[in-house]
Amino acid sequence: MGNILDHLLTLSTETEVVEFKEAKNRYDKDKLGQYFSALSNEANLKGVEVGYVLFGVKNDKSIVGTSISDHELNEYKNEMAQHTSPRLSFGSTIRIEKDGKNVIVLEIPAAPKGQPVSWKGHCYGRDGESLGALNDYERDNIKAQNVSYDWSAQILPEASIDDLSKEAIDFGRKQYVEKNRKIESEILSWDDITFLNKAKITIQGKITRTAILLLGKPESDHFINPAQARISWILKDKDNLEKDYEHFGCPFILAVDAVRMKIRNLKYRYIQDGSLFPEEVDQFDPYIIREALNNCIAHQDYEYNGKINVVEREDGVLIFSNMGHFIPESVEQVIKTDAPESKYRNPFLGNAMVNLNMIDTTGSGIKRIFTIQKNKFFPLPDYDISNNHVKVTIIGKVLDINYARKLVSMPSLSLNEILMMDKVAKHQPINNKDATSLKSKGLIEGRKPNFHISASVAKVTNEKDIYIKNRGFKDDHYKRMILEYIDKYGSATKKDIDHLILDILPDILDDNRKANKVRNLIYSLSKKEHLIDNQGTVRFPKWVRALTK
Repeated sequence: MGNILDHLLTLSTETEVVEFKEAKNRYDKDKLGQYFSALSNEANLKGVEVGYVLFGVKNDKSIVGTSISDHELNEYKNEMAQHTSPRLSFGSTIRIEKDGKNVIVLEIPAAPKGQPVSWKGHCYGRDGESLGALNDYERDNIKAQNVSYDWSAQILPEASIDDLSKEAIDFGRKQYVEKNRKIESEILSWDDITFLNKAKITIQGKITRTAILLLGKPESDHFINPAQARISWILKDKDNLEKDYEHFGCPFILAVDAVRMKIRNLKYRYIQDGSLFPEEVDQFDPYIIREALNNCIAHQDYEYNGKINVVEREDGVLIFSNMGHFIPESVEQVIKTDAPESKYRNPFLGNAMVNLNMIDTTGSGIKRIFTIQKNKFFPLPDYDISNNHVKVTIIGKVLDINYARKLVSMPSLSLNEILMMDKVAKHQPINNKDATSLKSKGLIEGRKPNFHISASVAKVTNEKDIYIKNRGFKDDHYKRMILEYIDKYGSATKKDIDHLILDILPDILDDNRKANKVRNLIYSLSKKEHLIDNQGTVRFPKWVRALTK
């Protein structure tokens, strides 16, 4: 065994799969768990069977020895098995005497194929000698090793049907009947195990993580630790301060309607075209609430151990968010394609939710949400898919009734084009292909990334003022203003020109772009046209009219 230690000591420095720790008397269990996760994941990525932690060796590889006992080592083993997912512990613990001092070599098994190892819900990795979070690229590389791995399909040997809610099972059976009316009498004759197997919630009578999520008793969520089975509803006031909240756990099949009932969903009144009487509608269509929430459940990356959030704001806004990247290429792609996705994060869970009539397989859910909002003249949903999460914002009111009416009344506009126009109005980026298409139809103007609605759209939507503010004036107009100021007052400082120009630049430009615009105008007047000179310094310029030659 001494050969192992000798080999590890010959390494020029610590590698991603070897860690030296002085640990003379003890070592922090939480820190050890982080290294366990990191070295296990790095061993997997490098194609080696084990990683190593050495107690009693300093970073410079000098041996100081350790007095950590076998009892303490057993505690470390139990701690690792308790808080890692999937549950792992040290392959072996080897005591080696070197130079009269005791060294302990801890073998850390490589992460199983397709399963990154987490410690207390977080996956760790190494970048050289540094410990940090396992990046998304590495995490996806591990998960891609076994395309058949499905977190939601894993069997829980210690769980039984007694850990499932009878009320949830009965409700699930009712939903299953709705999907399969032709065999209703047969379904009603099945016992619970048969029904769960037929609905593909259990596997040969064995309880899966999906069964716990959808049908489990509230107290059964410990079976999926460290993953969380939790939906949090939070009410915020107009100042974004929390006013109320409630948490919902297993069973999710019942939690969806419980959350929906918690949302106040006030009535909204407005007058549509051709009507003398106001239309009264729900701020949030019940279908939208259920679809958005069920999508969160189906597509949550439970290995991040986060919860699903539903934030309701008093100003008529609903925000749904879940962990994990957005699997389709883009929201625009979903709108354009009337077909289900070919890849799902939790296939077993998704299939079970289809069988229980919680979601469908047509791939039309998101598109239907957009269509409902469009037909009510409400703003289209806003998807934020950054930072490895999906956040959907639904606005339950009309922001600009005139603009909405005119926009949706244009018969030539497809839903995708309306979506792109909506993004332009919100100053959000659109791709080159969509930009070219909208410009060719005269719907937008400007240059990437500063697109704005066209004059023709502004005219029919009575937003001519917004059009002017977004388009701005031609550069010659701003230059004439600068020259007129200098002619009248003899000179102009940077502060003078900023006060003169910044406030009338297009609203679509942010502060940095406005500052760049002013600098470009000054550069053109001084260096290209030679109309002004700087009699001050670079830091504190004083612009005057250039002397004519």
